Amino acid sequence: MTEKRKTPLLDELEKGPWPSFVKEIKKEAQRPMADELLGILERSYEDRVSHWKHGGLVGVMGYGGGVIGRYNDLPEEFPAVREFHTYRVNQPSAWFYTSAALRQLCDIWEKHGSGLTNMHGSTGDIIFLGGTSESLEPCFAELSHNGWDLGGSGSNMRTPSCCVGPARCEWACYDTLGACYDITQAFQDELHRPFFPYKYKFKFAGCPNDCVASIARSDCSIIGTWKDNIQVDQKKVGEYAKSGVDIQSEVCDLCPTSCMSWDGKKLVIDNSNCVRCMHCINVLSKALKPGKERGATILVGSKAPIIGGALLSSVFVPFLEMNPPYEDLKELTEAIWDLWGEHGKNRERVGEFIQRVGLGNFLNEIGL
Repeated sequence: MTEKRKTPLLDELEKGPWPSFVKEIKKEAQRPMADELLGILERSYEDRVSHWKHGGLVGVMGYGGGVIGRYNDLPEEFPAVREFHTYRVNQPSAWFYTSAALRQLCDIWEKHGSGLTNMHGSTGDIIFLGGTSESLEPCFAELSHNGWDLGGSGSNMRTPSCCVGPARCEWACYDTLGACYDITQAFQDELHRPFFPYKYKFKFAGCPNDCVASIARSDCSIIGTWKDNIQVDQKKVGEYAKSGVDIQSEVCDLCPTSCMSWDGKKLVIDNSNCVRCMHCINVLSKALKPGKERGATILVGSKAPIIGGALLSSVFVPFLEMNPPYEDLKELTEAIWDLWGEHGKNRERVGEFIQRVGLGNFLNEIGL
């Protein structure tokens, strides 16, 4: 790069109080790939059309997924980004890193790719943005040598992800990190070798707050819950009231099933009508806790609006004890995969398949 590239349209995205991806790419603009990435993005904004074309799946030996092919349609004008493949690298559960691990990832990517990363993609993976076909095998070899693996892409099980769970959250109703790791290890073939009709996502949320948004995005949502009564510390409830919290209007009146009452001295909960929305626990966090008999609700079928409309997942198993090795969850998963894999259409998510065949028929066929 002999002179600073002019990008008046992209410059608009640096204005305002928010972080800007343009500003971050410009920091790397001494590297040809980052510089020409700015150029082709500016050109796309000028032409009002994308100059990227999906290259299908490019892969490494033995894996069908993990790298997403990207090519531009102006290779003579922007040769440094002629190929701009995206790597998905399997993240540690709940995104816990040491600084040494992060430096190691950055060093590997500086050596083999553009140096640009996205921490993290919507699936959860570490995203390496911008590699060539020639660099695929060397980059993968170095990642593998240092204990990293590629995640899922294409019509396979996508990289499972989870919330921070019991590592930092007192409301976690099961070990999200352990479950996420176990499922990742158990289904390695399904993760790396696409043979499903379309993608299949697991997301593990420790409580109904669902901090990984599993109910809106994952084909299988594992959301922590409890069977018994909410734990109530009446003394602490009184302290909240004395400190200015309006228990009636801020808690009871906002309960979706009106299962709570407050007489000024005692908070009474009709637990048989509680839907575990977590609102009361969120507001009175020092006075209320999830019950002691904990596990998870298994929901199936959500997706974002790509082909059909958006779907939220539906409850399949109201309560499941989440103890390793999670055989019940694996048995349910394999039954779903067998039916969907045999009868699902190309690029049809599980939720869309259930809509097509009917929930009753689906449940009968998987034996639930």
